[in-house]
Amino acid sequence: MGMGNQDAHLSNPGGGAERNLAGLRVFVIEDESLVTMLIEDTLADIGCLVAGTAARLDEAMEKATSLDFDLAIVDVNLNGAQTYPLAEALANKGIPLVFATGYGTAGIPNELRHVPLLSKPFHQRDLESALAKALARDGIRPC
Repeated sequence: MGMGNQDAHLSNPGGGAERNLAGLRVFVIEDESLVTMLIEDTLADIGCLVAGTAARLDEAMEKATSLDFDLAIVDVNLNGAQTYPLAEALANKGIPLVFATGYGTAGIPNELRHVPLLSKPFHQRDLESALAKALARDGIRPC
């Protein structure tokens, strides 16, 4: 008898962020392996799937064309290489993205200022919020 109430409670809007992002396939582009692992763990906690990872710009560019993913988390700086060309390519294909950076908006080109920012270090709710903003911006509704 109480089970029905619990199920209804689980699907209420108050706990909806994780449910809305469940099943989202995310491409993680990050050069720090510990940060990559943290992002992967956090994505798993909110029900997202990691479609792939890349630590170098050439690897990221290659995987961006071969992987099947819904959204990308892009570190602004990969071992000294700016990732803006990759971000522009993804945006031009209509793929939502989030910038991960410890430097705020400094240096981000005007044409990419609309991209949600995940400031390092981050908490789970920061990641959820950035993903939701990226999806909303591109008119994609999470399942």
